[in-house]
Amino acid sequence: MKARIDTSGQQSALQSPFASLQLDGLPEGPAEPLVPDKPAPPSRNGRIVLRREKAQRGGKTVVIVYDFEPQITTAHIERLAREARQACGCGGTVREREIELQGDNPPKVRAFFESAGFRVAGV
Repeated sequence: MKARIDTSGQQSALQSPFASLQLDGLPEGPAEPLVPDKPAPPSRNGRIVLRREKAQRGGKTVVIVYDFEPQITTAHIERLAREARQACGCGGTVREREIELQGDNPPKVRAFFESAGFRVAGV
């Protein structure tokens, strides 16, 4: 007959697998928790895509900024749109998580969003 293991809770080895570990001889850890000196680089905003459109706009050209990461809120997108309009000197709006900037100025739009920490693709 096989020897059975007592599971009644009387044995400490079954209750705590780390009970027999010894801390003697281990080096001391740092006194303070490690905190990074600099904030994280702004490249954590993710990737966005630019596209140029003229259709259904009376011949006027707009640059559409779209494909924002899901963690970027609509309020943040609206704030980015306001700052982009000021930086590019143009008008625009936000529609369904897309920023529409008036005028044919993709280099200015690209420069703004790259400085805001996005990887920019398209146009």
